[in-house]
Amino acid sequence: MDQELRTEVEAWIADDPDPVTAARLRELVNSGDEATLKEYFNGFLQFGTAGLRGPIGPGPSCMNRAVVGRTAAGLVAYMKERSMTSVVIGRDARYGSEDFTEETAQIMSGAGMKVYILPRPLPTPVLAFATSELKCDIGIMVTASHNPPQDNGYKVYIGPKADGINYATSQIINPTDGFIATKISQVASLASQPRGSEWEIVDEEIVEKYVARTAALAPRPGDLKIVYTAMHGVGTKTLARVFHRAGFQSLILVKEQAEPDPDFPTVAFPNPEEPGAIDLALETARTFDADLVIANDPDADRCAAAIKDPAVGWRMLRGDELGVIFGEWIARSCTHGTFGNSIVSSSALRKIAAHYSIDFKEVLTGFKWLAKIEDLAFGYEEAIGYSVDSKTVNDKDGISAAIFLAQIATDLKAQGLTLLDLLDEVWERHGFHGTEQISVRVSDMSKITLLLNALRQSPPDQIADRTVLSIDDLAAPTDGLPPTDGLRIWLDGGVRIIIRPSGTEAKMKCYIEVITKNSGEASSVLDNLRQPLKDLLTQI
Repeated sequence: MDQELRTEVEAWIADDPDPVTAARLRELVNSGDEATLKEYFNGFLQFGTAGLRGPIGPGPSCMNRAVVGRTAAGLVAYMKERSMTSVVIGRDARYGSEDFTEETAQIMSGAGMKVYILPRPLPTPVLAFATSELKCDIGIMVTASHNPPQDNGYKVYIGPKADGINYATSQIINPTDGFIATKISQVASLASQPRGSEWEIVDEEIVEKYVARTAALAPRPGDLKIVYTAMHGVGTKTLARVFHRAGFQSLILVKEQAEPDPDFPTVAFPNPEEPGAIDLALETARTFDADLVIANDPDADRCAAAIKDPAVGWRMLRGDELGVIFGEWIARSCTHGTFGNSIVSSSALRKIAAHYSIDFKEVLTGFKWLAKIEDLAFGYEEAIGYSVDSKTVNDKDGISAAIFLAQIATDLKAQGLTLLDLLDEVWERHGFHGTEQISVRVSDMSKITLLLNALRQSPPDQIADRTVLSIDDLAAPTDGLPPTDGLRIWLDGGVRIIIRPSGTEAKMKCYIEVITKNSGEASSVLDNLRQPLKDLLTQI
């Protein structure tokens, strides 16, 4: 075995607080499994604006107590430099979440921080709300959101102003992530970090405050039959309490997916956007002749919906369609504030905002950017993330989106209308905006870099017999946005294509928008583009 690798592994084992992962590494050393050890020691798990996210396993390249402990120690050093003294920690129900919560609490307590822990596994929006309500400097959510079951993660919120950024209890952005990452890299030994055992379990009153504030978004309850799936995550209890508090009738739960289960046994990927993920919910909707299907991802910060379309039967609403529904409804009574969405989302929201004389801002992908818009009246990203009540939670919130959607559908039903009728009204005014996302999973993230660089060096002249009119390199922006890795391609006929790496998964993503007179024309254009774009994304 390579001596340098052996030395690194031995030092890590000696410093590992978890006897299970330490024993696993010892096993690999004793068996001489250099290949596996190299996978586990392929650099420290990168800390970025999304915090940490990766597979559970031993060594510095995975999620484990040693990595989480060092991250917490780095965060402590960052906090001390800025006179921050308090932190609240939440977690979902994934494998490792309880251990990672306690590891963080011990390091924070040992450093003299005031530490709060949420009373049980709860949705991410509850952690964001608690960070604000408790006036904490830092909020930490142990979650991997909608990633596969073998993953876990670590999301960081900042309450006050820091590093020249008015965070207002939102997720970290540049340069804060870099400052924290530097502090993590300077943690020489986890064993030398003082540990404490003093922390306060947050009272249920905080959860109840969130429930009451969110339920207030729906003051006119109705009798809709709504099917709900938590996708094996932590959303069911909190969302059911919100609907009950608002006065809606009991939700029809997808029983197989209602309780937290870290194996996510009924789905290939626990993301409502993934093909097949809401099949059980649609089956339940047909059985009960429901009016609406609502789905959260496992940490309930995203919201998806399905409707009964007279043309095709039950179908998912695209993330952009739901964004347009929320945007149009809020705009009709909006008296102040700003609308915003991400660059990969539909351009329809900008047009809705202009129609109602509402300020609009476009930001980079990721809700952390939308949350920095002052006085955000409504913001969304097409990946089913919505903020309909930024005063309560300055982040995407799948619980508030769900209850607000139920209120919109209820009000429309009272007028003899449906969510589709509302969409048709917007399309009649602004043209039909057809959007689609193509995702290609990769085994090696370097393939994404190779593809984007190849497209930069040898851009195509045509895609699907449509002329490429221009290409914007998002890494060298000219529109005032910060640089980000990706390309925006404009084709003739007003077709917009954006290609970028996923921020949380090993995926290349391609976003298409076409604007036509009706859905049939849009479908035809999208059908012609789909395969050529898939070929383009897999050419490396």
